[in-house]
Amino acid sequence: MKSNDWSIGELASRFGLATHVLRHWEDVGLLQPARDAAGRRRFGQDEVVRVAVILRSKAAGMTLEQIEVLLDADAPERHVVLEAHVADLDRRMEEMQHSREMTLHALRCRAHDVANCPRFKEHVGDLLVGDPPRVDWKH
Repeated sequence: MKSNDWSIGELASRFGLATHVLRHWEDVGLLQPARDAAGRRRFGQDEVVRVAVILRSKAAGMTLEQIEVLLDADAPERHVVLEAHVADLDRRMEEMQHSREMTLHALRCRAHDVANCPRFKEHVGDLLVGDPPRVDWKH
């Protein structure tokens, strides 16, 4: 196998994916593999990079629709979609930092029930006073 000529099975195996995932990504327009004389999909290095971008983007919480825009330099809404994703990442990173601090406090707390620890309650004080959670429960 040449590194610039992958079958669907080889590419799926390379990234730990099921072949149907690659077929789905092709169906929705994220991948456009070449076909050999027998009609079998052949993935070149550009498609391999696209799969890596898709996986990294999905891990960052992007939807396939957002990834489609990311990979389309001519998409008119590209910057709007990407700016919204950056804002979402910033919000999620803030929530993760808040959760990390809360967890570190719980590790150090001598209270048997951290929910009764006054200092621990400070970590959820915004929710206790009625502020809406900053968590996007869809992710």
